Amino acid sequence: MADIKAVVRVEHPDIVLTRTVAHDRSSKVKSVSEAGTDPTSGKFFYHIESSDFPRFEDGLRTDHTVGEFERVAETGDGKAIYSFEYTDDAKVLSPVVSTANGVVLDMENDGGAWILTVWMSERTDLAHLWDYAEQHDVEIDLLRVNEYASLGTTDAGLTDSQREALLVAFETGYFEEPRNATLGEVAADLDISQPAASGLLRRGIKRLIVSCMLDDGDVPE
Repeated sequence: MADIKAVVRVEHPDIVLTRTVAHDRSSKVKSVSEAGTDPTSGKFFYHIESSDFPRFEDGLRTDHTVGEFERVAETGDGKAIYSFEYTDDAKVLSPVVSTANGVVLDMENDGGAWILTVWMSERTDLAHLWDYAEQHDVEIDLLRVNEYASLGTTDAGLTDSQREALLVAFETGYFEEPRNATLGEVAADLDISQPAASGLLRRGIKRLIVSCMLDDGDVPE
């Protein structure tokens, strides 16, 4: 099996630094992948770009996901490297990716959610992100991963409801970046509630990952 690079969108108010980047809209965050994905480490390192570092640090001080922080180095042109220690309230995705044999290559906030570019050594390991999201009520969407299988022709073990939800979402532009349809519009087209639509999409995407990216007998527990 081949390694993959996937782009996913995750959203939850407890995901680390969400409040900080909302406070400093000029800030851009990128993980230092070689230092920031060790789940046993107490510190996480990020490249930060901001036009106003005092404002960025004000955001850090009121961010319930951040404990101690330090500006480790200034790299010029409004860029710096910071180290962070997280609180128990923080939801941290990089250790989840790391324990799934992956690396966070890029992390960018789009104003309300995080866009993560992740590398996985095995395609099967991407399903672990969906497990984590389901267990912690994190909204997660798959934006890109190598090539998409055809939803109309693959069986993939989808239920009829999952297949219909995925096709409606695809046809209305829900998976486009930026989106051409909201989850509410997808739910309305399906004549179901938003939580029900979200659940169908999440389980359907996970089923596609498991079915289309795993060899027979490799389905994770």
